[in-house]
Amino acid sequence: MPIATPNTRLEIDEVAKLATRYQVPVEDAVLIALNLYGISSNHSQHRARIGVTIASAPKAPWKVIVPLNAVGSPFSLWGNDLHLGQQCIGTVRRIDADEAVGGYFRDDGRAATLNPNARSRCVGCAFCPNTLEAAADPRFSEERELTELLVAMVEQHPRRDLSELREVTVSTGCFEREDAAVAHLVDLRTALGSQGIGARIGFLTSVIQSDAAFANLAARVAPFVLRLTAECFTRRNLLLKASKARLRLADMLDLLRRARHAGLGTSFTYIVGLDPLTELRAGVAALGEHVTEFPNFQVYQAHNSIMVGLRAPGAEQLDFYLRARASIEEMLGGRGLRPRAWECYRPLWYFSFAGEPLAGA
Repeated sequence: MPIATPNTRLEIDEVAKLATRYQVPVEDAVLIALNLYGISSNHSQHRARIGVTIASAPKAPWKVIVPLNAVGSPFSLWGNDLHLGQQCIGTVRRIDADEAVGGYFRDDGRAATLNPNARSRCVGCAFCPNTLEAAADPRFSEERELTELLVAMVEQHPRRDLSELREVTVSTGCFEREDAAVAHLVDLRTALGSQGIGARIGFLTSVIQSDAAFANLAARVAPFVLRLTAECFTRRNLLLKASKARLRLADMLDLLRRARHAGLGTSFTYIVGLDPLTELRAGVAALGEHVTEFPNFQVYQAHNSIMVGLRAPGAEQLDFYLRARASIEEMLGGRGLRPRAWECYRPLWYFSFAGEPLAGA
């Protein structure tokens, strides 16, 4: 089904003016807008992985995940040419359906993301598109061993050498119990060790909360970073499933503080566009005091008419996200933390952060 959204009129000169106002590269503003609005095209996929190159930065191809049936988007696809309004601003080189899969690589094979617990079966949160994806990710604990997954992933690696991995992220919210999540992470560390992989493990979760679990992770899984799935600060009972919604901001602060005290790395995930900017600033400033890694900030994408209605007031405009970006830079920039664009398919940063070039962009 096409996404029924109001027509958004946006031309490249308007994006350039906004980029100048907020002192960001115009390419960053274009890519943020692409994530926000999606693409109007003849393709039927509600969500697809595409490789895109912006014409003004031809040596930096990016992989993004966007809806291709976004009727009313200012972006359109003419063959392989990506247009913003009437102007060709880039090229789309590859389009793949965004199926939920067991694992994939990022950062040219130096990082991997695993989805080991059947994320496509998750009823999930109101804003999450995972329930729209094809179910191609069996529950490994029942159907496939982690070691077998790693052996299979060798064939997908750019140089067929998993010893290059420096980061392995477990990206699923489908563990309902803390003990099951911790047991899986211990098994993952064992499986990685059997393949000679000493990568840091990261876990996106809200279910790991106890001091005993933190101590267990520090002793048996570290190096490890806990990436708390905060997602939003307002309307949590409406937008989040119960296991996330029951955590208040004070609970999240305490959780990150205790995890850090146990010697773990800490971070959080957040969806920009669900909260008003005032609440975004207050929540990020508070959580930012307790993180060791730059948080994962994602542009909110609406994949159907219901999701469109979940946006915060004003969050349908590019200006909202550039203002959010500037606020986050002001709050977190002084701590020396910097984003890595490969960590997120819907980031607010690509080529620069607070006026500084990003390494590896």
